[in-house]
Amino acid sequence: MDVLKVSTKSNPNSVAGAIAGILKDNPSVEIQSIGAGAVNQAVKAIAIARGFVAPTGENLVCVPAFVDVMINEEKRTAIKFIVKTQN
Repeated sequence: MDVLKVSTKSNPNSVAGAIAGILKDNPSVEIQSIGAGAVNQAVKAIAIARGFVAPTGENLVCVPAFVDVMINEEKRTAIKFIVKTQN
């Protein structure tokens, strides 16, 4: 499964394009964010991506969860969103 990492500085439109592109070839994509600002950008990107895939008759389903990631040898908790297409 492809993993997209979203930060507070990520452009939601660019991330949405990446989500839609990945979902053309894969059944799902994982998005990881750490912090409120990054989670906000990720949710905006998912909403925009839904608009990108809607004309094809697909809908997006999003499953949020926690995941532990290592950053600079330090364990951090991130929010992950597993995004899938649904007919």
